[in-house]
Amino acid sequence: MIGLLIQDNAFEQDIRELLMSFYPGEIYAHEVKDGVAFYVESRLRDGEVRLLMWDGGTDVPAAGGSFAAGRGEAPAGDETGSRPELQPPAPGFTLTVDDSAMADLSDHLGTKNVIKQMFYKMLCTRTGKTLPWGSLTGIRPTKIALTRLEEGWSEEEIRRYMKEMYLASDEKVNLSVEIAAREKRLLEPLDYERGYSLYVGIPFCPTTCLYCSFTSYPIGKWKGRTGLYLDALFHELEYTARKMEGRPLDTVYFGGGTPTSLEAGEIDSILCKLDQLFDLSRALEFTVEAGRPDSITREKLQVLRDHGITRISINPQTMNQSTLDLIGRRHTVEMVKERFYMAREMGFDNINMDLIMGLPQEGMDEVRRTLDEIRAMKPDSLTVHSLAIKRAARLNMFKEDYEGLTIQNTPEMIDLSAACARELGMEPYYLYRQKNMAGNFENVGYALPGKACIYNILIMEEMQTIVACGAGTTTKVVFPAENRRERCENVKEVEQYISRIDEMIGRKERILV
Repeated sequence: MIGLLIQDNAFEQDIRELLMSFYPGEIYAHEVKDGVAFYVESRLRDGEVRLLMWDGGTDVPAAGGSFAAGRGEAPAGDETGSRPELQPPAPGFTLTVDDSAMADLSDHLGTKNVIKQMFYKMLCTRTGKTLPWGSLTGIRPTKIALTRLEEGWSEEEIRRYMKEMYLASDEKVNLSVEIAAREKRLLEPLDYERGYSLYVGIPFCPTTCLYCSFTSYPIGKWKGRTGLYLDALFHELEYTARKMEGRPLDTVYFGGGTPTSLEAGEIDSILCKLDQLFDLSRALEFTVEAGRPDSITREKLQVLRDHGITRISINPQTMNQSTLDLIGRRHTVEMVKERFYMAREMGFDNINMDLIMGLPQEGMDEVRRTLDEIRAMKPDSLTVHSLAIKRAARLNMFKEDYEGLTIQNTPEMIDLSAACARELGMEPYYLYRQKNMAGNFENVGYALPGKACIYNILIMEEMQTIVACGAGTTTKVVFPAENRRERCENVKEVEQYISRIDEMIGRKERILV
């Protein structure tokens, strides 16, 4: 049990995420009374932040820390304003680490960074280990580098800043700067003020994978009723086309779920609707997720080719059959190869493949086997994910059913996948992180020159408005002149989306300008 007793919730999430990075899989409880691992004291001199870490009690396997941001009122009987002596919060507790630093408490971000630096160092002392990303817990580390490149910082200045501020490893800092520089070049043709991207979401899949938390429903349960969803989707697309008329559409992403879980005729009707409503002639790219090989047919691929689709994803996740069976992927290793070569034969020259490091029961041998197969197929881009188990995933919701599974992700696995991508001539072009990632690593997209997915960069760096249509999608509106972003979400449940489609459109109307 890891317990947290904290005085100011303003930093609770950051502290919790850092704590869980050091103690993955532990139970986290906020404001527990017994087995307290965090202790707070606010009677400090102005600008001083103090963190204390306690051990105590046989039922407390992990320690934590606490922060205080006092405003300088000296405790009774002490006119000096000096730091008072603090006592353990309960008998039997022993102070193990104690540190303090000064911060400008009026600067929330600056104070947060001071707290996280201190807490990170204390956890390193407590556990004897470091994290590749240091004290960074955010999902967009490259945004730190890209923003500063846009402001005119040199790459060396950014490296030094990230190293000193976040205590990240040289490897991750260098990767962030390399990707940010490549993103900057790829995004140069875009008009951030007027341009926009379009996401079309299809919330259906052949089956639901063990680790999946995306908005997706088994297509079999909607047999004969998907037309109801398409009617609502078309209504939302029609509104979007009217609202965004005259603005350049830069990228289109057709995702989900698995769009190719629909019938060929349904896919064709969606693409015809997009052709009718939007000027796609200047779009830099159009991606369709054909992620599940068992959803791909020659007829569906032909529909995509007929509409000039430039980029598709065929995602094996792993090339080990026992793992595919375990995680609920209803395709075989041979099916991945067959569908991939079918797409190649039909003229698709920009095929992405997704892999996941840290899948249950996989070690280095399984990763090597997967990468050997990928190396032989030679996709145009490769997205390497580190497994992140979200709350809505079956692997988390029914964890007692899977408690015997081994989940590991190591630096060697990450390095091996990066080496494979480089051997194929690919360069890293986007990166993001998620909560609860195996090994505290990251997701990295690699691509051959000219084959990077610009939409992937935009969704992570939040540089341009992305209008999203469909159940469970999120529209993000960017106001560059004000350095401001607003978002609105569509409901996830398909029947709710269908019945409340006018409400979804109303949400967009409030933020789209």
